[in-house]
Amino acid sequence: MGLTLGAIVLNVPDTTAAATFWSQVLDYTPQAGNPDFLLPPDRPATRLHLDSTDRTHLDLWVSPDSTVAAEVARLEALGAQLVDDWIYPEDADFTVLKAPDGTLFCLIEP
Repeated sequence: MGLTLGAIVLNVPDTTAAATFWSQVLDYTPQAGNPDFLLPPDRPATRLHLDSTDRTHLDLWVSPDSTVAAEVARLEALGAQLVDDWIYPEDADFTVLKAPDGTLFCLIEP
């Protein structure tokens, strides 16, 4: 398998307040330089990404032994579709896809 669950992105109205709450609930620590990313303690876990503008979705990180193109092809074979009309920032490191049920998710480049 070429993917792992990298982050769960939550849409929140106030990332500072949410970071305080969720870091206490989960014993996560805000990432140095980007406190909107909460990192798990020294145990395997998925980090929590807080965002005031984005919808709730899955970020799937492409493993180093795969490529975004290979994973897009594999996921399209499973029924996913590229979201062609997505507006990407210049430095985008992600690709937006749509699951067969319409749920949006992202592939994140290694």
